[in-house]
Amino acid sequence: MTALLELKEVSKQFGKDTKALSDISFTIEKGEFVSIIGPSGAGKSTLLRCINRMVEPTGGDIIFDGISVPGLGKKALMKTRTQIGMIFQHYNLVNRLTAIENTLHGRLGSKSVLAGMLGLYSEEEKQQAVKLLDTLGLKEQMYKRSDRLSGGQKQRVGIARALIQNPKMLLCDEPIASLDPNSSKVIMKHLRTISTELGITVLVNLHQVETALKYSDRIIGVNSGKIVYDGPPAGMSSEEIANIYGAEAKDLSITLGGGHAG
Repeated sequence: MTALLELKEVSKQFGKDTKALSDISFTIEKGEFVSIIGPSGAGKSTLLRCINRMVEPTGGDIIFDGISVPGLGKKALMKTRTQIGMIFQHYNLVNRLTAIENTLHGRLGSKSVLAGMLGLYSEEEKQQAVKLLDTLGLKEQMYKRSDRLSGGQKQRVGIARALIQNPKMLLCDEPIASLDPNSSKVIMKHLRTISTELGITVLVNLHQVETALKYSDRIIGVNSGKIVYDGPPAGMSSEEIANIYGAEAKDLSITLGGGHAG
């Protein structure tokens, strides 16, 4: 296995008093499916956003595919970001555009500003968008405006938009937090397939511990900006969960004994 991502003592300070992340270090292999779990305000979102510098880290180093991300200039950062697909909790789609138009937006990072503004996409890109939406079960919804899609369908468009970049890694920031259990299951299965069959590394923030136990190769538990667990789902005990979630742990009813769903 080869490391695709390495974080070395990454920290993030907001203002004088708020330390969102403290000396976070871990390595993620190519094709690995890793879930980051922890209570609200633990720093999960900040951590994910530091990786592609949507949030600027204040210390440490982030090495993606052999390149140190914090040192990149604007142009080089844009190029690196095309390798890192991002999936958001609230989808970040353009409502008036169709599912296929939103998917094609994933190609904007690889185009000139003019080509992007004019929506100039190659036949090959359009075919790829059609294929991705079909694979994600959205063949019938392809030409529907995004504001007419359900939450689960919108999130699948978000996945298609990330995949059309041909990324090496997907960062998923609470991708199922706004979805019902059935839609959540569909999204997690797709993400798992992307990791297993396409060999794309998936790093996902989750609030749902059972989901993390079910789908992940590995779980990183974060509390107060620090890593308190890093290991396989099978290694999670009620003590570990109490350690990660603190006072919130007693409200979680969790069946232990994970292992990812094929």
